[in-house]
Amino acid sequence: MSYIDFVSIPLPEQHVDEYTKQIEIFASVMKANGVLSYCEARADDVARGKVTDWYRSVDCKDGETVVVAYMKWADKATRDKGWEEVMKDPRLADMMNPEKSLMDGKRMIWGGFSPLVEF
Repeated sequence: MSYIDFVSIPLPEQHVDEYTKQIEIFASVMKANGVLSYCEARADDVARGKVTDWYRSVDCKDGETVVVAYMKWADKATRDKGWEEVMKDPRLADMMNPEKSLMDGKRMIWGGFSPLVEF
């Protein structure tokens, strides 16, 4: 069965266009390292809740939006090897550098998941 990574980040609205360009590079690196499907999406129809919500999940500040992503891999072994290579790719150095990143990586949520159902 496949393996899925999910990511959620806060992103300053002023950086959406520049971030989109970075993510296009990131997606090509991911594909080159085994990802089968990749999607990154910006909050559009996302309600603010009274107890929990997407904005609270990443501690969004004024002027920030939520971006979520998923990556589908063939299996966990492919994912583990793929991420190892992705993290070393020099094209992503600025994205991985906290001083140059367009978003606050300390508020990022990420994790790998084994599907319960796929169709």
